Amino acid sequence: MNAVVIDLLYPLAQRALSDDALLALYSTRAVDAAPSAPVALSARSRWVRANMIASIDGSATVDGLSGGLGTAADKRVFDLLRQLSDVVLVGAGTLRTEGYGALRLRADAAASRRAHGRAEHPTLAIMSASLDLDAASAVFADAPTRPIVLTIGQSDRAARGRLSEVADVVTCGSDAFDAVLALDALDAMGYAQVLCEGGPRLLGTMIAANTVDELCMSLSPTLEGGFGPRITQLDAARMPHRLRLAHVLECEGLLMTRYVRDNSASVGG
Repeated sequence: MNAVVIDLLYPLAQRALSDDALLALYSTRAVDAAPSAPVALSARSRWVRANMIASIDGSATVDGLSGGLGTAADKRVFDLLRQLSDVVLVGAGTLRTEGYGALRLRADAAASRRAHGRAEHPTLAIMSASLDLDAASAVFADAPTRPIVLTIGQSDRAARGRLSEVADVVTCGSDAFDAVLALDALDAMGYAQVLCEGGPRLLGTMIAANTVDELCMSLSPTLEGGFGPRITQLDAARMPHRLRLAHVLECEGLLMTRYVRDNSASVGG
């Protein structure tokens, strides 16, 4: 039994979920349409999941880092969501601020993926307009699979050349990041299960483009105070997108929710 005990509160109460049970809950193959009526998702080649955390007073960071809000339970789910993904998408600012290293799963998770005919590790995709990335960093040098850098046509040519030696550099828009082009490019490369880990501007851009199918939202039992950012940030006003609650997990006051796209409802008319 895992030392971190996570309980399912909704749709059906269940104590001390195993990793296999958690993986099944987060699978894109089945989502609870109602507490007693699980249904299969319609077949589709792409599923975009975002995973974020915030305090109960709405801040996405403590002292500038989201890691300060997390717990061992949140980290357990964080790792399992990576295990389910083909590619992990992150903004360059978040990559630098949160201190990302090479994207490498635990040995047991890698073995499980291999047994199911998948690559042992998901690929890391980094969105960067400025290409202010260190090509010699562990993110690239120690990566088990060659990372991808998504950028814009107006990005620095010299930086593009340096990064092309350690990553696949893909243009997704001329002067602004185009989320649809980025996802189409990842899809064409065989990456259908996309996990977005932020930050706020990247997630806001993806929401504005109506490309997010699912939000996994952890609510930390913390009053952070201050002026921390929200989990999303975008200048342009957009029509809200309604999501449906699929499940709620709990561990020592930390709630881990899963919301999925609700195509049966509209917001604002």
